[in-house]
Parts: sequence; structure tokens; C-alpha cells
Amino acid sequence: MKDLKFAMSYSFGKDSALAMYKMIEAGHEPICLITAINERDGRSWFHGISQNIAEKIADSIGLPIITASSTGAQKYVEAFTNALLQAKTLGAEVCVFGDIDIEEHLEWNKNVCNAAELECITPLWGTSRETSVKEEIESGITAVIKVVDHKYLNDEFLGRELTTELVDKIRQTGADVCGENGEYHTLVTYAPFYKAPVPIHLGEIVQIDGYGAIDIL
Repeated sequence: MKDLKFAMSYSFGKDSALAMYKMIEAGHEPICLITAINERDGRSWFHGISQNIAEKIADSIGLPIITASSTGAQKYVEAFTNALLQAKTLGAEVCVFGDIDIEEHLEWNKNVCNAAELECITPLWGTSRETSVKEEIESGITAVIKVVDHKYLNDEFLGRELTTELVDKIRQTGADVCGENGEYHTLVTYAPFYKAPVPIHLGEIVQIDGYGAIDIL
């Protein structure tokens, strides 16, 4: 594969961070981050990352953020496609995603990329979930658990750094160790492509429709 200029679909979570790390290590050049924002609360979808933290992380990475703001599924597709078109104007040739093995996610990624006439790249695709989370930890990525699904994990996991020991505790609950089914979501405060770790403060824990989430300031 020739060296590529890529947009990164960046959720600020561990899988997208690992995918970006692997692309950079392979010699490809990141152009921008694309982040999906829920217009209702001004936070990223699924992970609930505030705009303030997102901007601090983007500054540490040294890349602009293109926000795909929407209120629901259909508008989400439209907003993300428009974000990809903006990324093209910055020079992006492809868009990179951190998905591992869920086919419907891959199909969605390909569809939005096709709509923007960009290639879809998934560096982690086909990697075992166990291997993926191990790589994330060993590569020096620092991830804090931001959201838990109470069907699998309780609030004691919130705000904790993902380590080998914590992964073992997650495994003991019967949850997927990588959280690929939504058992948990993370915030990456440091990765090898950050200029420096992003300082955070843990806020209050809130309960939302069967999920626990910790505010990170």
C-alpha cells in the first residue's frame, strides 16, 4: 500500500487510537479527526466526550477536528458523509475506522465512504478482540473507562485506567474484554502520537438508560 493521507474517524476511544497508531507506524499521514457529536448535549455519541476534552486531545495530537453533528440515525449518516467531504478538501484520500469484527459496522463505514468517494480502511479488522486490547495496552495507549453497560459491568469500573489486571477483572464478569459489544467505552488520554498526556479530572457518575457514565473534565 502506498503512503496515504487519511482522515481518522476518532471516537477518542482505545480502538480508534490503536487504528490510528498502526496507520502512522506504517508510514501514513493523518490529515484530520472526524468526530460524531450528539447535538442534544454537545458531546460525542456513545462515549460522551465533552467538546472541551475533545479540543484538548486534538491539540495534543496536532490535528483539526471535523465534527459530524446530528440528532439521530438518519441525520448521523448525512452529517458523517458531509464531514468526509470536508476531509477530502483537506487532502484526505481515505478514512480510517477502528472496528474489529462486527460486519454491520464495516458495511456502514463502507457505505458512508462510498458516498463521499473515499476508500474505507480498517487496520484492526479480523484481529482477535483479546489481541486488540493487549496491543492497545502494550503500545502505550492510556485509556480510562468512561461508560459501562450495566448488563455487564457496574460503576466500580468507571474512571479506571485499562490495564492487564483490569482486563482480567472484566473477563471474570463474563463481559467481552475489548468491550466490542458496547460493554464499556473508553477515553484515551495518551497515545504515542499525542505530544503529551492530556490531564483530566473525574467528575460525577450519572445513570442513563441502563448505562453508567462518569463525567471527565
